[in-house]
Amino acid sequence: MPQTLTHFDPHGQAHMVDIGAKTETRRVAVAGGRISMRPETFAIVRAGSAKKGDVLGIARIAAIQASKKTSDLIPLCHPIPLTRVAVEFALDDTTHSVACTVSAETVGRTGVEMEALTAVNVALLTIYDMCKAVDRGMRMYDIRLIEKLGGKSGHWVA
Repeated sequence: MPQTLTHFDPHGQAHMVDIGAKTETRRVAVAGGRISMRPETFAIVRAGSAKKGDVLGIARIAAIQASKKTSDLIPLCHPIPLTRVAVEFALDDTTHSVACTVSAETVGRTGVEMEALTAVNVALLTIYDMCKAVDRGMRMYDIRLIEKLGGKSGHWVA
């Protein structure tokens, strides 16, 4: 891991990292996070009976859409061509929570960690938005990078 922050030049000014000389490789990033809610809200999500529609289906589409817009949201991110984005949800009856895992892939000169992380955040925010009428106390947490493959730094696992 580099010991300096790569988004600053030697004078401390923010800049977009030059990736022009990097080799194109297959790059994969997996990110995850959770949202917890009241048992009654969880039952609505599980049943797919929310007033606004299929909560998880809409959150999946929102995550994919967000991954493609990451460079519009994060100022120094490069726009990259995504080759695949997969969004999975797991419902936990014990904790009344929904886990979201996103895998993002590209063949390029920079990684897709930010795209995967952005997708997870937007998926969880979409669940919150769709359910807030019945539960404003939902909590999003444990949002993190789980794994990254490709590029000069190689394979990293949390």
